[in-house]
Amino acid sequence: MEISNGAESLLSQIRELQNKIETSKSPVGIEVLDDANELSQPFSAQLGKAISGSISEVNALQTIATESQNEFQMGGDIPLTEVVMKMQKASLAFEATVQVRNKILTAYQEVMNMPV
Repeated sequence: MEISNGAESLLSQIRELQNKIETSKSPVGIEVLDDANELSQPFSAQLGKAISGSISEVNALQTIATESQNEFQMGGDIPLTEVVMKMQKASLAFEATVQVRNKILTAYQEVMNMPV
């Protein structure tokens, strides 16, 4: 079973962010050191870029799936199996993104419910 490059990229970005969180243990908004020991962007900015990049990749996969579906319906030279595969990849990437969003919302709600 092959995972699309977009889904692999999303998974690798999530793992990179988890590793940075585990190694730095710094709160959101505090600058962390990157691999070259230079100050990088705040963690919140890095997280925002990773999320927006992942959403863009999911959108691209969905666009490709829709285009291939339309091409097949118009009688183009594309096999049905390829259309179904592209649609499944887009669906899987979307579901993964929704699950990540749900985890982020749960974490945010837990932080907001912490007593000060």
